[in-house]
Amino acid sequence: MKRRHPNLLFFLLLSFTVLLSLVFFFLSLQVMSQTRERRVSANTSTQTNPDNPGQMPALPGEEIVKVDVDLVTVDALVLQKKTARVVGGLKKEDFVLLEDGAKQEITHFSQDSLPLSVLLLIDRGGCLDPFNAQVHRAASDAVARLKPADEVAVMTYHDTTRLLQGFTRDRSLIEDALNRIPMHDEMADHCLNTLFFDAADYMIRASNPVGRRVVIAITGVTRNFDCPNSPSGKSAAQAIYESGSVVCGIIPKTADQGLENGIMIWATRVGKLQGAAYLDIETLANETGGELLADKPENLNTTFQTLMDHLRSRYNLAFVSSNKKRDGTTRKLKIDVAPPLQKSQGPLVVKARRTYVAPKR
Repeated sequence: MKRRHPNLLFFLLLSFTVLLSLVFFFLSLQVMSQTRERRVSANTSTQTNPDNPGQMPALPGEEIVKVDVDLVTVDALVLQKKTARVVGGLKKEDFVLLEDGAKQEITHFSQDSLPLSVLLLIDRGGCLDPFNAQVHRAASDAVARLKPADEVAVMTYHDTTRLLQGFTRDRSLIEDALNRIPMHDEMADHCLNTLFFDAADYMIRASNPVGRRVVIAITGVTRNFDCPNSPSGKSAAQAIYESGSVVCGIIPKTADQGLENGIMIWATRVGKLQGAAYLDIETLANETGGELLADKPENLNTTFQTLMDHLRSRYNLAFVSSNKKRDGTTRKLKIDVAPPLQKSQGPLVVKARRTYVAPKR
């Protein structure tokens, strides 16, 4: 990959020094969680354009939240443990679904029948630019392979978030948005807590209420301390869980990226010992049944294709909880394949979200 900064090593070393300072700063700074209404904030460019015929209008949040409020939907990807190959052709009877340890009846079952709502999140901060021409081309090709019924939106982020294109089925509008990605700002931060709170906000407010929700972050940094003056990483994670979104990540893998991300992982581990808050994309992916895929920028076309194939191969299961309390609590989910299938096909891995938030009166 062509380097844009000849003094990149200097900047990385400087960043390391700054991060050391930030660790001690966050240890002494108590970042207060802030609450706000569940809507897209006015200070981010997240408004849809009513004059744009290809862009779907945002629906009122209340209308979306109340759709089938007692029906819990879960996406499940089944892979062979040894080969990571997708296992297709399964039936409803092949799955076992537990909520807080209690077996649930699967009332709806399908595979690749519901449309996707895909929100692309593109990192524009930090020392390195993860969205070069090769990554741009891979993202464009991946979007072009989606079904006509699938909708896509594009959001960029560093210190703040900016919605470049609201949900639309018009692929030309998405390509135009990818061509208008703002300049990379190496002096800006990766405010993941701000990003995922705003992403969940927008997903709930504007995505297809009957579709499957997927958030794909294109980034070189997978974890970071919480930025101040924004909802906490814990609040952002809760918002993602409430939105029902599957979180995935595409990592353009280079030596410099590995160094920058490694510094951030080290810094947050040190900060965690003293209670400094941070957000980890890998944790969000694991909790929501998503995945992080990394490869060299020149190979990301194949990586994106793998991710899209996995999204298309997911089973959609739905149930009405036997726990009738509408208390807004977080409930644990466990989805597995029935023992006879495990015996006939060998060890299998099921990727699915591990929790959901119960409806509240």
